[in-house]
Amino acid sequence: MRALGRCAGLAVILSLAALQAWSTTISGTVRDPSGQPFRGAFVSAQNTETEITTIVLSDRQGRYRLEDLPVGRYDVSTKATGLKSDPRSNVSVGATGTVTINFNLQTDLVRWSDLSLHQLWTLLPAGRGKDLLQRQCSACHGLQTRMAATRRDEAGWRRAMDYMLESERPRLGTRVSEEDADEMVSYLTQVFGMDSILPRSPTELPEYQPTVRSFPDEAMNIVYVEYEMPGPNRHPFSAAPDQEGYLWLPYFGAANAIGRLDTDTGEIEEFPVPHEGTAGIHTAVAAPDGSVWLGEQASNKLGRWDPVTRTVTEYQDRYKPGLEGSEDGGSKHTVRVDPRGIVWGTAVGANLTAFDPRTREFSHYTEVVSPYGIDIDSDGNPWFAEFSPTGAFGKVDAETGEVTKWEPQTQGGWPRRLEIDSKGIVWVALYRAGKIIRFDPQTEDMREFELPGPEPTPYALGIDQNDYIWYSSDRMDSIGRLDPNTGEVLEFPYPYSENMMKEFFLDSEGRMWYASPPNNRVGYFVYQGN
Repeated sequence: MRALGRCAGLAVILSLAALQAWSTTISGTVRDPSGQPFRGAFVSAQNTETEITTIVLSDRQGRYRLEDLPVGRYDVSTKATGLKSDPRSNVSVGATGTVTINFNLQTDLVRWSDLSLHQLWTLLPAGRGKDLLQRQCSACHGLQTRMAATRRDEAGWRRAMDYMLESERPRLGTRVSEEDADEMVSYLTQVFGMDSILPRSPTELPEYQPTVRSFPDEAMNIVYVEYEMPGPNRHPFSAAPDQEGYLWLPYFGAANAIGRLDTDTGEIEEFPVPHEGTAGIHTAVAAPDGSVWLGEQASNKLGRWDPVTRTVTEYQDRYKPGLEGSEDGGSKHTVRVDPRGIVWGTAVGANLTAFDPRTREFSHYTEVVSPYGIDIDSDGNPWFAEFSPTGAFGKVDAETGEVTKWEPQTQGGWPRRLEIDSKGIVWVALYRAGKIIRFDPQTEDMREFELPGPEPTPYALGIDQNDYIWYSSDRMDSIGRLDPNTGEVLEFPYPYSENMMKEFFLDSEGRMWYASPPNNRVGYFVYQGN
């Protein structure tokens, strides 16, 4: 009993210590160049040991609060488009109290890389090269981090183009001709070359100001927490929690691996896949038995990470005849595991597949064409969204294999992601229509909610613990929350341009997890408003 009492006492002490360690705050105010309070500045504090970064926004009075920070040292900085301030390095944060840091912003250049994808496509000059870049080179990343942020001569852009054509051969090999590549190199040299025709800043263009968006006061009540990748070229597509609280990260980039994130320490352990060449890992999700299933977009394979051996075994699906080795011939995008252990995989341009781990055989549902989003309902039935101009959404009966489809009210909307809420309501993102569908399977009642902005493009889709619908507006570089009862939408800014978020996953603590592939980081956000 005494030993038990000592253990209990130690547990209380450790709990109190942990509580104190997470009770520290950095706060202050942000002022504009005229000395007035500035609303909407991002203020970030990065722990120098773990490299975990917490990011908040300043409110109407210019105030900000970075709360629940562990004891340690932090690099604290602030940013806003067209404004800058000196960062504060190695700030010591103790176990109690609040550290106050005030920022006075100074005027800075608005750079082309600061813009949203919508702004860039609006302001860049017309040309066939621009059309090709929009069609071929903005699926996995946009322009800001890979193009607008640098200057290359024609030879430099040619090397960059050759690298992309080689590394993305399964996707681009059948879609980009030599003439197309030449057109894109010529256009990139014209706009982002050493002698660019663009002005130094987009603010010099009269068309710039109408593209600038503002966000309401309520949008300042969001907190982002982000984690650094172990190195470059990870290009994580999502962050999916498992039963133990780890987050699984599929690397779409050249690293050809998946990562497991410890959210407390920020450490990421990586596991390579056997595939040689570009795997293009699109999804990594945990199964109830502790394994992790992944979809390889470029290789048309499923993979299974074994929690005992800690290695990945791959399973090759067949290709369409004559299209071997290309994504048009077969691919694996989004993966979900149903209660029976069947692994469902989507594939743009191909068909829905079901893989039985016991027989190691794939079943192909040819009625489902170009599926992208997928979710499993409470009865174990997979629901899908077909990403094409004529795409529908629907379900497969898990018992009979029968496929049922429903057409969106808006035609040509390109259904992309699909999620099911706690009441069984199906939500579908219409990417090119800028709408989100609410569908009740019981009554077959369908309603479409229009999203704000000049080019709303809902991509990542998630549902929080209160059944609010969260989405990323791909080309607007923002995220949004849809109230399912009123249809009201609140959108939020993201700290970096080109967020390109692919999926949202909710964890047991109510945190919505995401990845920003071009920015090579993963994180979660928490809304602190009403």
